[in-house]
Amino acid sequence: QVQLVESGGGLVQAGGSLRLSCAASGRISSINRRGWYRQAPGKQRELVARIYSGGSTNYADSVKGRFTISRDNAKNTVYLQMNSLKPEDTGAYYCNADYALGSWWGQGTQVTVSS
Repeated sequence: QVQLVESGGGLVQAGGSLRLSCAASGRISSINRRGWYRQAPGKQRELVARIYSGGSTNYADSVKGRFTISRDNAKNTVYLQMNSLKPEDTGAYYCNADYALGSWWGQGTQVTVSS
């Protein structure tokens, strides 16, 4: 079992920045990749960014060049630095951790970008 706790969401004006954090506890060794997803009202949940155990990353086209995913292995924490935020980035952001047989999810943190 793995527990994921997100923090760092909030309200920000367009062009601003936020940093989300996701702290993991439990069977950390079973995780092979971690990521951030988001879900806007009335839309499906979508992948924002992902980081693999080897350190490689990938991003949704809509956030490339603006968002950066990183991790601190000593703290079992993954971060999502979000710069140049746009109103269309608004949504609930969920931390994710994948293992061989499935995924764990955090409870979500709300990000609202005002125009």
